[in-house]
Amino acid sequence: MVGKSLFIAEKPSVAREFANALKISASSRDGYLESEKAIVTWCVGHLVTMSYPEAYDEKYKRWSFDTIPFMPEVFRYEVIESSRKQFTIVSSLMKRADVTTIYVCTDSGREGEYIYRLVEQMSGVTGKERKRVWIDSQTEEEILRGIREARDLSAYDHLSDAAYLRAKEDYLMGINFSRALTLKYGRAVKDYLKRDRAVISVGRVMTCVLGIVVNREREIRSFVKTPFYRVLGNFGLKGRSFSAEWKAVEGSRFYMSPKLYKENGFKERGDAEGLIAFLKDAQEARVESIEGKKENKNPPLLYNLAELQNDCSKFFKISPDQTLGIVQELYEKKMVTYPRTDARVLSTAVAKEIHKNIGGLKNYGPVSSFAGEILEKGSYKGIAKTRYVNDKQITDHYAIIPTGQGLNNLRGLSALSAKVYELITRRFLSIFYPAAVYRKFALCVSVKGEKFFANFKVMLEEGYLKVAYIFRKEEKGDQDGNAKAAEKKSKPENPGEAGDRADGESEPEIKCDAELTGLLTALKKGDSVVLEACEIKEGETSPPKRYTSGSIILTMENAGQFIEDEELRAQIKGSGIGTSATRAEILKKLVNIEYLALNKKTQALTPTLMGEMIYDVVRGSIKALLDPSLTASWEKGLTLVADGEITSKEYMDKLTGFVGRRTEYVKRLNNQRQLFGMFDAAAVNYKKK
Repeated sequence: MVGKSLFIAEKPSVAREFANALKISASSRDGYLESEKAIVTWCVGHLVTMSYPEAYDEKYKRWSFDTIPFMPEVFRYEVIESSRKQFTIVSSLMKRADVTTIYVCTDSGREGEYIYRLVEQMSGVTGKERKRVWIDSQTEEEILRGIREARDLSAYDHLSDAAYLRAKEDYLMGINFSRALTLKYGRAVKDYLKRDRAVISVGRVMTCVLGIVVNREREIRSFVKTPFYRVLGNFGLKGRSFSAEWKAVEGSRFYMSPKLYKENGFKERGDAEGLIAFLKDAQEARVESIEGKKENKNPPLLYNLAELQNDCSKFFKISPDQTLGIVQELYEKKMVTYPRTDARVLSTAVAKEIHKNIGGLKNYGPVSSFAGEILEKGSYKGIAKTRYVNDKQITDHYAIIPTGQGLNNLRGLSALSAKVYELITRRFLSIFYPAAVYRKFALCVSVKGEKFFANFKVMLEEGYLKVAYIFRKEEKGDQDGNAKAAEKKSKPENPGEAGDRADGESEPEIKCDAELTGLLTALKKGDSVVLEACEIKEGETSPPKRYTSGSIILTMENAGQFIEDEELRAQIKGSGIGTSATRAEILKKLVNIEYLALNKKTQALTPTLMGEMIYDVVRGSIKALLDPSLTASWEKGLTLVADGEITSKEYMDKLTGFVGRRTEYVKRLNNQRQLFGMFDAAAVNYKKK
């Protein structure tokens, strides 16, 4: 009897791509495809899940302090009832006597590994050769390469260990902490909100994200606006005019004065008026210094999922969950590479074949001319020596890029999906273009010992911008150098954050035309300019911006920003809150359980009153769950398990110790009365919103 190979994909659509790539002229059966040499079947996402506590003992069905912490020594699993039919099909195929080799073709990542391992575990299959297919796209070429280079499944045992631990971690924290907090505080929350019931849902990642959003909202509420008054001088230069900003630098009569808000503004309008009166009869204004230099702006790194979700939130006002759905669709249509990636670079191997991706895009109208130009000039040939290729920065998958294939599917895409695809292709092609080149001038003008500063900017070479930013017209902007345009651009968008205009970090850049550029080029120290007038620009600081669905994803990816301890920050570098595969789903859950509210028009996130109350409950009981450094360190631990640097037992011992101690601590707490005070404060502030 000739042995057959069984290919197990994660979805029916992926299974069909494998069948097509293998040129299997297969008869379609119920739940699988079969030919003389091969069988292709599929899961439908997860077929197996962890059993609820009552599966261990009926007593666990009732929520009680007596039955927590619940930490089984051996975890139980069960087939998902709605998927039982497909599980039975897959399981029976795995056990067939004529199947000698199983090719695992689930998604190439931790969760895909977990999906297959659970099926294998529940099937009890033994004695089969098992190979792992690891691919970055669903093109025929990549599928065949993945099959050809498939490694023994045991090479991925550490990844499997990490997948099992991630599930156990979420299970133990979710069950024990949710039950403990609901038993302790659920009635208080229910009574306060006048609801029929209130289950307090907490989790390793989602509670931390809730904390980040609530903290930002409370920062906004407590922010006190501070008015300030800037002085702008309008100067004439050979028939042209420009605006410059006064600063109280060393030598100024206001240097280090308590009258200043920052060095570029006064606390009181009267002091700004006094400065203008002092400068009014100035006989001359001279150039104190002028510096001109060229500046290059390089193309950004390629998209990973978090960056793509952030940009889609910004440009198209869609949620991370919607973005992931779209890019998953593009992946399954063979148009882009694997979406659930944290990498923003390419591998050396991919760089060697990248001309194929570019060549395919010659048939894609919006960027066909750029793809042709890249191939004609051969600018792709040196890409391996640039920052866009780095094997060390890739774990499971390289960045999201177009495959150059599947363009026949364009007609079937929605308008939104087509825009996302174009965004990905433009980011990809931009790395083969040179930097955008600007000329910048930094000018300082002295009037009666007081200094005015202006920065000018002109684009000399468009470089990659001509391909990259169709959705960011402001990047190119107009080349208008008049004073009015400069003043408009100097208005702060968000003065409360570091580096913005209200805090006086830098002067606005005046975009100048060729004539003004020529005048500035000829200008030198000691030259005279004319002070035509001074004016006061009133402003006020503004609070930090609310998180959007996109910016919170980036924040989750870069959890280290919250950690003050430098050593700890370095230790968890590369590990954020959640993973690229789970962040969108976590955010979606927080919205669905009404802890967060998402404005679909702006994608801004705000906590609900319920969300703020849950935050206060957690802060008063298991505060560590709100700490991004703790959450990120758990994720780092899973990475160490996947890399084989620590054992599953080491990780599990720390996990059960943490869950056990915290659960027991909650059981002993008696702080419900104090929480009512917090609820009152949250409710009052929430109504003011």
